[in-house]
Amino acid sequence: MTVIELIERSSARLEQAGVSFGHGTTNAFDEAAWLVLWRLGLPLDDLGAVADRVVDPTARQQAEQLVAERIATRKPAAYLTGEAWLQGVPFQVDERCIVPRSLIAEVLADGSLQPWLDAPPQRVLDLCTGGGSLAVLAALAWPEARVDAADISADALDVVRINIERHRLASRITIIRSDGFAALPGCYDLVLCNPPYVNTASMAALPAEFRAEPALALAGGADGMDFVRRLLREVPAHLTRGALLVLEIGHERPQFDAAFPAIEPLSLTTSAGDDAVLLITRQALTGS
Repeated sequence: MTVIELIERSSARLEQAGVSFGHGTTNAFDEAAWLVLWRLGLPLDDLGAVADRVVDPTARQQAEQLVAERIATRKPAAYLTGEAWLQGVPFQVDERCIVPRSLIAEVLADGSLQPWLDAPPQRVLDLCTGGGSLAVLAALAWPEARVDAADISADALDVVRINIERHRLASRITIIRSDGFAALPGCYDLVLCNPPYVNTASMAALPAEFRAEPALALAGGADGMDFVRRLLREVPAHLTRGALLVLEIGHERPQFDAAFPAIEPLSLTTSAGDDAVLLITRQALTGS
């Protein structure tokens, strides 16, 4: 059996089992390719170069066992491999933190924020950092910036440390355990926040793969806006003049608009559409 045949067979198994995607892949074939190539120790980004390679029986069995584990446990593939990628950057991940997939990564990579920034930000905050992916991407995007990576979860921050060391950014990224802004000093030129925003009804309907993640990183209360209310109340005191807040709200734009009718955010285009990531200026929050 060749690599591509093993992937196609594994894809059919995932499809038939009805597993859910959304933690780095969107379909059974891509998920199968990730699992099979990872288990075989082959490059994940060049399937064409190895597609026709013959897989020996032992390696085939190991790959099939990994696919079987994905089906049986319903854990995201990233938890099984211990690694995930965001904008091509690798991150270590495990059950202590949410799987890196924030749409904010797209606007960091595509330059969407540049027209709104008076100058490259010197101080950046990644609030609700999870495993630290946005903090790392921000540090890579602005080499002169100092970045704070903050989260309420001590377990998640342990993963952040691993990822900061992995990318050799310990001198520029500071880890802070904080409930919102409670332990955060000073002001920032840019605040990135992918908060818990899933509303109660949606939480109850989440597939098992999403329920395998820390609920603390997902659940946002009845309308999904519990943490966002606190954020928008507290953040103005921590923004420099001309600063920006970049906020991910996923599919909860109607709930955001209902909760904050006086705020007029700017929508940033991502692969999820025009309403999943919002840009809010300090002026929009304070009127000055």
